[in-house]
Amino acid sequence: MIRWRVAVAAMIACTLAGCAGGPSLSSDNAAPELELAMPGRWMLSAPNAPACGMNFSGKPGANEGIVSPEGGCPERFFTSRRWTLQRSALTISDDDNNQLALLNYAGGRFEGKSNTDTPVTLDR
Repeated sequence: MIRWRVAVAAMIACTLAGCAGGPSLSSDNAAPELELAMPGRWMLSAPNAPACGMNFSGKPGANEGIVSPEGGCPERFFTSRRWTLQRSALTISDDDNNQLALLNYAGGRFEGKSNTDTPVTLDR
């Protein structure tokens, strides 16, 4: 009987210790912010089009900045001027703040679609 009580007490103590600082399984905790270093050169790719370099500028840790596309970008990406990062979603916009693409970070790169539904990827 004493062994059973000791085992139950040990199990309760371990359970309570696990709740002290670990991640919660409840859904009311927001996902942690993804920290990406956007500044630098990225390559934009789309099907049936040559890849083009895009230079992203901004302060380290910034969630927005300026895009300077290199020549030969598909669709209207040659008009890219701004980027905004919210959580893991990257929006690329033109000078008039028209969205050109919405991309999500996955597997070390951004994937998504242009505003004309063309699949695009952005990677280093």
